[in-house]
Amino acid sequence: MTGIHQRVQGVAPAVFNGILRGIEKEGLRVRADGELAQTPHPAGLGSALTHPRITTDFSESQLELITGVHTSVGGLLAELMELHQVVYRHIGDELVWGSSMPCRLPDDDRIPIAQYGRSNVGRMKTVYRQGLSQRYGRHMQTISGIHYNFSLSDEAWALLGPPPDRAVAPEIHRDQRYLALIRNFRRHSWMLLLLLGSAPAACASFVAGRSHRLATWDDGRGGTVFAPHATSLRMGTLGYQSDAQSSLAASFNDLRGYAETLYRAMTEPYAPYEAIGLREGDGYRQLATTLLQIENEFYGKIRPKRITRPGERPLRALGDRGIEYIEVRCLDVDPFMPVGIDAAAIRLLDVFLLHCLLADSPPDTADEVAAISRNQRLVAEAGRDPGIRLDRGGESITPADWCGDLLAQCEPIAAALDEAHGGQGHRQVLADMRRALADLSSLPSARVLRAIEERHGRSYEEFVLAQSRRHRDEIRAHPLSPEARARHEQLASRSLEEQRRIEAADDEPFESYRRRYLEQDLLSGAHFRPGP
Repeated sequence: MTGIHQRVQGVAPAVFNGILRGIEKEGLRVRADGELAQTPHPAGLGSALTHPRITTDFSESQLELITGVHTSVGGLLAELMELHQVVYRHIGDELVWGSSMPCRLPDDDRIPIAQYGRSNVGRMKTVYRQGLSQRYGRHMQTISGIHYNFSLSDEAWALLGPPPDRAVAPEIHRDQRYLALIRNFRRHSWMLLLLLGSAPAACASFVAGRSHRLATWDDGRGGTVFAPHATSLRMGTLGYQSDAQSSLAASFNDLRGYAETLYRAMTEPYAPYEAIGLREGDGYRQLATTLLQIENEFYGKIRPKRITRPGERPLRALGDRGIEYIEVRCLDVDPFMPVGIDAAAIRLLDVFLLHCLLADSPPDTADEVAAISRNQRLVAEAGRDPGIRLDRGGESITPADWCGDLLAQCEPIAAALDEAHGGQGHRQVLADMRRALADLSSLPSARVLRAIEERHGRSYEEFVLAQSRRHRDEIRAHPLSPEARARHEQLASRSLEEQRRIEAADDEPFESYRRRYLEQDLLSGAHFRPGP
């Protein structure tokens, strides 16, 4: 702990005011009775292709709400609430499903894949999703989550000081610091599953036809499956997992190594996906027959990111301009919160991510990456079981004990954030989490199971439906201001016009566009070159 204390004391206070944060929040549209909505993306929400704030994820029925970048937690949550208010103005009696694990699902072929119009870029997005459907099935793709985007301002980076090696350019040093953060995040991200995970149960329709070891409640509505000590089924073997991708074992010791791992997966043939085939008549089954169609298919729990330009691939952007922010992808939608997350969770994330940045971060190894994966699976599927043990560098330790050690290391960071922002919010979050470790039944995942069993007839569907209705009523109780309404109407109108413009100017054959996009030079960027 002394090392972290010393590092925090050596950091200029203004750094703790330099956090930039944003949220991407997914959620299924469902009918009033909880069935998956079959309606198109509402026209009043604008174009899913070009709207900067409201789009769709895998399914036409799966909303994705994207905030701007915020320097305050309050401003971030206010915009996320505003986006939900806009959605509820345009979806009639439908609801936004308030949980990560999906509603009762129809057969795969009745889950609508997202549509983005007739332009080449729109077709690319839909064909990519068609490929996901072929490879993993549509049920898995309906899982929703929250992505938390985190970075430090240029001013904060300047205050953190120059590279220790003067031969390293500042922008390359920034890449190295972000990669160090990512390595530590992967080592300890199971802590977020334990403390914030809220997906211990699902509708039985999600596992229909699949082998599993979950317990079952006969709820009179098709069944509920659950694991009694789970924290996040979404992050376990039933969630976003891929046997094919398990062979990648991506390392984050340097940016080029990470890029080369993804590049090989996107360029080398993969026999099971070659068997699916690329085309079916005039249509496409997938974008490519390689292990990954494109970068976004890589199911990492955290990603280094750079905003792309039109037509630019993510790896090309990283190589040319370096890491701009990191994207945390392991957060469940909290069914107890109207917008799926609250200020306490965001403050915990900020404290944890700063700890990952400031703590020592040795290079990862293949053995450590394998141990990290086992630790995460154990916590996702049985994190509240007092009998499980994690692997901490060869030491066997309970999740609660290890988590307690990490929270203690985070204390000076929480104090520094409170000093910068005023109040005691960050220290309070850590105190609340320490109390939760002493009583694991108070964790969100345990509260979800207790609510399902005691108040909703052992029905996951009834629980989430009731929560979704409650959230809708709370959101609608705070209508949009006239200024916000006008601003969002303009955003929607502009997005529709932008889609029309793109389609009118698009005269390249799709196959030519697909090939040109996939054949971009991805590894020549300055940020991928070996250092001195």
